[in-house]
Parts: sequence; C-alpha cells; structure tokens
Amino acid sequence: MDNVKSYVEEHKDRFVSELIDLLKIPSISADSKFKNDMITTAEAVKTELEKAGCDLVEICETPGHPVVYGEKIIDKNLPTVLVYSHYDVQPPDPLDLWNSPPFEPVIKETALHPDGAIFARGACDDKGQMYMHVKALEYMTKTNQLPCNIKFMIEGEEEVGSEHLGWFIENNIEKLQNDVILISDTSMIAKDVPSITTGLRGLSYMEVEVTGPNRDLHSGLYGGTVGNPINILTKMIASLTDENNHITIPGFYDNVEELSAEERAKMAEAPYNEEEYKKKLDINDVYGEAGFSTLERGSIRPTLDVNGIWGGYIGEGAKTVLPSKAFAKISMRLVPNQDWKEISELFKKHFESLAPKAVTVKVNTHHGGYAYVTPIDNDAYKAASKAYEKTFGKTPIPQRSGGSIPIVSLFEKALKSKIILMGFGQDTDAIHSPNEHFGIWNYLKGIETIPYFYQNFADSQK
Repeated sequence: MDNVKSYVEEHKDRFVSELIDLLKIPSISADSKFKNDMITTAEAVKTELEKAGCDLVEICETPGHPVVYGEKIIDKNLPTVLVYSHYDVQPPDPLDLWNSPPFEPVIKETALHPDGAIFARGACDDKGQMYMHVKALEYMTKTNQLPCNIKFMIEGEEEVGSEHLGWFIENNIEKLQNDVILISDTSMIAKDVPSITTGLRGLSYMEVEVTGPNRDLHSGLYGGTVGNPINILTKMIASLTDENNHITIPGFYDNVEELSAEERAKMAEAPYNEEEYKKKLDINDVYGEAGFSTLERGSIRPTLDVNGIWGGYIGEGAKTVLPSKAFAKISMRLVPNQDWKEISELFKKHFESLAPKAVTVKVNTHHGGYAYVTPIDNDAYKAASKAYEKTFGKTPIPQRSGGSIPIVSLFEKALKSKIILMGFGQDTDAIHSPNEHFGIWNYLKGIETIPYFYQNFADSQK
C-alpha cells in the first residue's frame, strides 16, 4: 500500500471531477418529485462501482428507492468487508441561504480548507464519503493490492429513516454475509486530530398536528373566543422541557445509560475549545441540559428538538387570520438502552395529554432507530486505528457521536457483524444545512487511509 499516496496525488483532479458530477444529481429521497433523479443516481453509482473493479454490480429494487449492491470476491477463504453507504441526500431548503446553488457544486477556499472544499448538497453526507470507498477500491484493484473481499450496499433511503433497508437485508442475508461492516457517514474531531466514532445516538422522529376551528378565522371577530392552534402548539412544545432543559415526558429517562465518572473524564480529554465552538456558530453562549458539558450534551445525553413548525399565514405583508391548524416536526436523539418505539409511544401519550379541549391533536411517528456502541478492543477497530496512524501520523481518539444512523443496530442483529465508523468529514461541514461542503484534503485523505484498513484487517484474520 506504500504507493497509495502517490496514486491519489496522480489522480486527484479526476477524483474531484467525478465526485462533482455525482453531486449534480438531486437525489432527494424525501420528495417524490425527485424519483427519477434517485434512479439516475443509483445507475451512476452502479457504473462507478463497475469501473472501480467490482465483478458484480446490480440495482436491487425495494418497496421504496433501490439499493445498489456490488462485490469484488477474490478468494472465499479471505475475510469480507461490507461497505455501507447511501446515495440519497437531504432536501436543500431553505434555498435562499445557500451562497451557491446546492446542486451546482463549486470549489471554494475557506479558513479550515485552504486546499478548497466542494460546496454542494451531499458533498459530505454522504456522496463524498461514499465515493472515497469507490476510489479506494479502484486503487486496490488497479494496482493488484486488494487483500480481502469487498461488498457494497449503498441505499437510497437513509435520509428518510432507511424504511425498506431492513426488508432488503432480511431478503439477502446470504448475499450480505461479511466479517465486518465499514461505514463512513461520520466526522472526525479535526484535520490534525483524527478520531473514530465509537457510538451513535438513536432517534425517534415525530410529527404533530393541532386542529382548532373547522376553517381559518378572522382574528378580530374570533380572536380570544376560540383556541388558536399555533398558540396552543407552542405552549405544548415549551412544556416538553423544564427550566433545566430536562425532558418532562414521564418515563423518558427510565432506561438512559449513565456513564461513570471515569468514562466522562476520558471523554473530556478530547480537544475542545468552547470559545472557538461558539465563534464558529456565531452564538453568545451554549445551551442545554444542566449538569453536563457541551461535549456530553451532544453525544451521551438524549435530546428533544423541534425541527420545523408551521401554520397560518407566512406570506408577505399581513393577513389577520386565526389558523385552523398548526404543525410541528419533533426529533428525539436517544442513547443506549432507550427503545425508540417505546419512546415514540411515551411521547404520543404525553403530547396528547397536554392538549386543552379547545383543540384536537394527531401524533404520527415518522421513523426511528436504536443507539449503537462499538467496542474498541476488537480486530476491526484496531485495524482502523492503525490505518489512521499510518496516514495521519497519530493515534485516533475514540469518540461518541451525537448523530444517528438508524439502521446500524439492525446490521449487527441481522448480519451478526461489528461495525466500524471511519468518518473523514468535520462538524463544520454544514451537513443537513445550507452550504454543506467537504474539504478536498479530507476527501483525498479518506481515499488514502481506507486501503490500509483493508490490509490491517486482512492481516489480523490470518
């Protein structure tokens, strides 16, 4: 693998150009208007896997968006790594906050990325990080250095909860057999501080609807006499946390994993500067659950946040209307031992109980997933750690993430495999936000590092 750095340097312009072409396709899984673009993206991924060296690539239909499956089997007696990723992206809204169109990728220099960063929806989450694996495979096949078997499972529904991936796995258990699952859908602490994600939070995503009168009303004639769904909804939401930002849903914390003082002290060793954190976000202060640090609030503690709220008149000018309905989308990030289905039911029961008789409430569960923690004493983690050591020159820090990959816990349950999370993005990459980007240095460093993982893992299984 010693020539991987020179290979990446030689082909870096092409690697960037190919990723830009992929980023131009608006593969938005949440919006049915982009169904054809989803198919186009799946076909593009299939083509790139074939060009990179896979002997078998197929687009597998599901009840939803298709899964792209590929494999390069060189010897059935060798270990097999299954790479999981996704080709779908988040909606780009609000469009007016983008400095350049979300599906017209541009490269711009930034303070953190003097070598340039690609600005586009999906640049980091997850097309850029997915494409690192495609190019890593290309390097290993073109130079005849592939040390093990590789399979790819690249889905199109991660951003909407991987609704049909469980169905696909259950129907393809034999095809997906592996010795370890490798995922790059996470970040690292900094360019000069590599880290490996060892934990993910779970998720429960809800939508609520509050209905008052049977139509929008004149706020002068009816104001003060009937329940205003927006007023009531905001009061209900406000009551979901107390003055210490502790979630008030009965039973919510019953099964929360509590880390020991020693574990919390170990977490605190990670490089972190709160003043820099606030400066990057342009905020005057941090905010969250009392009794926990910012790092802890963002990784080992459960949360409840409103992701969207709407109702009434929001157009230009004034319209004196008392709305008939109000809506909100609410997500809860969960920690180990919290069952997302149980939490969803607790939320539903509690939220409905908060409604006054003046309105009716409907609560729907969109999707969810379980938290996941991977051990750091197994062969796969050690192989990943050695790979970072080789290319970064320092040992990566194990780090729990605040994000969720809902399907990860299913992987271990259904496929009996451990999961390694080798992310190369950064928390400042604005994933799920306007102006998402991925540093070119990070992208190329991922391509350089991944082959060492395969070599190290294959060596550990001899």
